[in-house]
Amino acid sequence: MRRADRLFRLVQILRRRKLCRARELAEELEVSERTIYRDIRDLAASGVPVEGEAGVGYILRDGYDLPPLMFDADEIEALVVAARMVQSWTDPQMARAAGDALTKIEAVLPEKMRGLIGGVPIAIAEIAQAPIAISMPDLRRAIRERHLINIDYTDAKGDDTNRRVWPLGMLFFGTIWLLASWCELRQAFRVFRADRIKNMQITTDHFRPTPGRTLRDYLISEGVEGEILNGIGR
Repeated sequence: MRRADRLFRLVQILRRRKLCRARELAEELEVSERTIYRDIRDLAASGVPVEGEAGVGYILRDGYDLPPLMFDADEIEALVVAARMVQSWTDPQMARAAGDALTKIEAVLPEKMRGLIGGVPIAIAEIAQAPIAISMPDLRRAIRERHLINIDYTDAKGDDTNRRVWPLGMLFFGTIWLLASWCELRQAFRVFRADRIKNMQITTDHFRPTPGRTLRDYLISEGVEGEILNGIGR
């Protein structure tokens, strides 16, 4: 769990209980008591009205609620640009989802900030991509739900092959979408161009995250590091 998500959950737990002991909070959030003590200190330092002490317990003063969703101008601009990239470079379903997400964000922004959503002066040009025969929404669902898939694939030499793979994630390079996977035939990572997958069957079989066979492991094996890995689960 990301630290920001844990702090949010910690506030929610404190809101619904009269007194919370560090041990109980640690068990619910699956962290150490030392982590809870540090998180409580950080919440108090940021202005959250938490009262109490180690060994006694903690309470949240009445009347406190989480602040409304807030972004500064740079954050809004980043979100809009990212959404426009998605709308220009992905399939219609994901493009609609990006637009819907912006609409929801705009709805919860303070009145004075709402005009920023439509006022970002950055346009994203559409790029020509090779036609993709398979359903990208279905492929993303298979990745999300960890379904094994069978694919009929044509490689760069024109040779056809059939593979049973663990779909780990999608990669985008300019004009090409790639499927990063663990190939059961080769017992190794393999990357397939989405536009060269001729057919795809999503099976009812599932795979479990396995050390050495995750998307993160693949990216590390390719020398990827830093911020890109921060959003990839371990």
